[in-house]
Amino acid sequence: MQASEFTQRFDRLFGARPRIYRAPGRVNLIGEHTDYNDGFVMPAAVAFSTYVGIAARPDRKLLIRSEEFAGDFDFDLDHLPPRRTGGWCDYMLGVATVLQQRGCELNGANLLVHGEVPIGAGLSSSAAIEVASALALLSLGKTQLPLPEIAQLCRKAENEFVGARVGIMDQFVSCMGKAGHAILLDCRSLDTKYVPIPADVRLVVCNTMVKHDLATGAYNTRRAECEEGVRYFAKYDPAVRALRDVSPELLDQHARDLPETIWKRCCHVVRENQRTMEAARALASGDLGRMGELMRESHRSLRDLYEVSCSELDLMVEAAENLPGFCGGRMTGGGFGGCTVNLVRQDNAQEFAAQIAGRYKRATGITPQVYTCSAENGVQALS
Repeated sequence: MQASEFTQRFDRLFGARPRIYRAPGRVNLIGEHTDYNDGFVMPAAVAFSTYVGIAARPDRKLLIRSEEFAGDFDFDLDHLPPRRTGGWCDYMLGVATVLQQRGCELNGANLLVHGEVPIGAGLSSSAAIEVASALALLSLGKTQLPLPEIAQLCRKAENEFVGARVGIMDQFVSCMGKAGHAILLDCRSLDTKYVPIPADVRLVVCNTMVKHDLATGAYNTRRAECEEGVRYFAKYDPAVRALRDVSPELLDQHARDLPETIWKRCCHVVRENQRTMEAARALASGDLGRMGELMRESHRSLRDLYEVSCSELDLMVEAAENLPGFCGGRMTGGGFGGCTVNLVRQDNAQEFAAQIAGRYKRATGITPQVYTCSAENGVQALS
């Protein structure tokens, strides 16, 4: 969306000229279900974005509107709800709450939200609205915060107010994305390395158009299983605070001692961290053959060890094989539906998109959505 069009929409609703902030969604190339285990991830910000416009009010109210999402919401900054309301505004309320807890000065405002990140596709629409809202709300006060801290506060909002136990990856890449690059992120230290994506490669994101109901409960179950693994390994190595601290050697030593399910979860995380580090080296050196194989290994691990794939995701991954320009692909996001991400040569991207959509529809009867995109910058002020 152009800033001029958004400004016109805002003016029609509120009779004022807004400040506009755009925050992108993300796609994770590799490093899945490692972020909340203090591990390594390699996401990229993508062009699907959420826009938040803001203009000051003379009182302490927040008026939140959207032309895409149902419901208009009014809140008092001095009496924000103590817990989630169940509406899409919860992400913004959570951000306002944690910013005030942080001591940030917030002022009454009219806000308009426009979302282009596909909902439920695993492209992190929630982080995009959180990050754009945080910068918008801060813009009317005197507090300035560095982007990494904004990412941490947005994660806190989603953890504590919304109730989703997400890691730091989504909010961080929405803040810190860089055009033409993926980010190798250490989710414990927040150390980053920008990894260039070859200029002749496109990210082709394929939406299965399914989201199975067990996704949220299974996500929390996986976290609990990882935490059980940490408690076990900490008995043998006090330095273990997260699965990131478990070496492959320690994992192998106890392969027969752990309950099978817990071992499988731990095995995925430990080896996925290794794959992610190797993938960063492969991508940086332009070795797309090795990068693609690591993505395939990641998907097999998510399917067989972490058990968060589903038949539709597996079919979409299989449908990509042997298509023109295909380098590698895998499921991306939490799982149980959503999207796959594929590295495809630019010259073949259009043909690839058409052929994979046809293959998937013939196999499932479902018409997928296929997006061809490139890595983009993180959150930006547009006006």
